[in-house]
Amino acid sequence: MNISVTGLSHQTAPVALRELFAFAPEELPPALERLRASFDGAAILSTCNRTELYITNARPVDKGHVIAALAAARGEQVPEGAQFYHKDGLEAARQIFRVAAGIESLVVGESEILGQVRVAFSAATAARSSNAVLARLFHAAIRSGRRARSETEVGSHGLSVSATAVALVRQALGDLRRKTVLVVGAGDAARLTAQALASAGTARILVTTRTFDRAQDIARDLGAFAYPFDQLPALLVEADIIISSTAAPAHVIELQDVEAAMAARGKRPLALVDIAVPRDIDPSVAALPNVRLFDIDDLQAQAETNRQARLREVEAVAAIVEQEVSRFAAWLRENGATPTIAELRRRAERARELEVERTLARLPGLTAIDRRRIEAMSKAIVKRILHEPVTRLKDPSAHRHIDAARELFGLDEATARDKDR
Repeated sequence: MNISVTGLSHQTAPVALRELFAFAPEELPPALERLRASFDGAAILSTCNRTELYITNARPVDKGHVIAALAAARGEQVPEGAQFYHKDGLEAARQIFRVAAGIESLVVGESEILGQVRVAFSAATAARSSNAVLARLFHAAIRSGRRARSETEVGSHGLSVSATAVALVRQALGDLRRKTVLVVGAGDAARLTAQALASAGTARILVTTRTFDRAQDIARDLGAFAYPFDQLPALLVEADIIISSTAAPAHVIELQDVEAAMAARGKRPLALVDIAVPRDIDPSVAALPNVRLFDIDDLQAQAETNRQARLREVEAVAAIVEQEVSRFAAWLRENGATPTIAELRRRAERARELEVERTLARLPGLTAIDRRRIEAMSKAIVKRILHEPVTRLKDPSAHRHIDAARELFGLDEATARDKDR
């Protein structure tokens, strides 16, 4: 079974490109359903900093084919010059282990990514686009992430992405204790941001979202004030800082919204932090006087201030990752031939049953005992014929035998026919 990952991240692509391929939770089921028709197994890890498509397939997959399938599942065209990375085999496994361990994150060691890896696997399981190899890969990744946080100090220094946004605003505006902050969105990122703001001693926190009950839940926990979403224009006038993190597919704060707010605010400055992908705030607002806009890419510079302490732990985390890669490689060697062996046996059994049925139909005078003897003999013949091929397929050092067996016995074509039925 071949494993690959194809994707974009904050390390390789700007937010303008990443947001084109970001998937909201409700978009994952239809996307995975579409991908299931093209690959044996598929899972999408989509966060504000990355979109990665993990594939397991009997045959190696072409990078261009995977990118095209991902774009079709997202309903986007691939922009000219877009650079996707593509890794196969154990390099793909190493990628998700490093991601889950937090050492590929914008803020090294942040803990939110581990939950996002779980969500990606749960979505694949619910969409029935997972399989045994993909399940093993994600379980191993989650174990890698847990070990990184329990056996090293990688998560003990610095800030999460949400708290980094708060630090960025503090750096830009100074003391937050006299400021009014508006949090737009009620997802995990918005909730974590509100918690960080409360810890920073912000004078007043306002919360709004399209679902007012969720805004009230956050406000109740933090001693904040919840407002219906239709009051957003008035809230833009009142707040000094706006932090937006929704799952909306388009801007929730447009240029004209901020222009109207600034006209009513006089010269009072406004800071906006957009930690959503796709972006919540029209980027053109950055050109307005007395407005400071930060997006997810701007967090990278702020993250550098707390990076060094965590970077000292990266080597220890990387060692854990390599242990998990070796462990997964051993499992692959032991189990990589299992689907091929199972398909080979199923095909042989179908042929045996068909021929026995035809033979017995021509011999109506046979007793029940004779019929059982013919049945047993046919099974023994199939077992003897398959013994040597199966033994060779189980040899961990003989990967070439798997491809040869699938080619000689037409197993991929048989699998494709079964899917079409």
